[in-house]
Amino acid sequence: MERVPVLKIGDILLVSIQIDMEDQVALQLQEDLADKIVGTGCHGVIIDISALDIVDSFVGRTLATIASVSRVLDAETVVVGMRPAVAITLVELGLSLPGIRTALNVDLGIELLARHRAETDFEFADDEDEADPAAVLAP
Repeated sequence: MERVPVLKIGDILLVSIQIDMEDQVALQLQEDLADKIVGTGCHGVIIDISALDIVDSFVGRTLATIASVSRVLDAETVVVGMRPAVAITLVELGLSLPGIRTALNVDLGIELLARHRAETDFEFADDEDEADPAAVLAP
């Protein structure tokens, strides 16, 4: 069985799907990504599907599951490179891909993850200040 390589670039895992996504390959990718997120502590996942001509309902649901699993493991998922025909097919199949952010290309996906991470860190810092006001006042 073929596997989809998962590359670590800084704080992001990059997956570029260059093979036909058969069901077993999709399930293996889901498991591999979960293991890599835990093993690396990365906070972002970019899945490049620009080489895919077709995304069937199983692969669409698997992408949504990957995003959900990643979020539970503290990593956001961005799918990039979706072709118009793939987007139309997913909409016609009624798949809304909940929890998945999309971007036109890898560069925009990286920017989206960086912006999300900055917002999350800012909100976390605000929560810490509110939770322990003495920490702000202490010399």
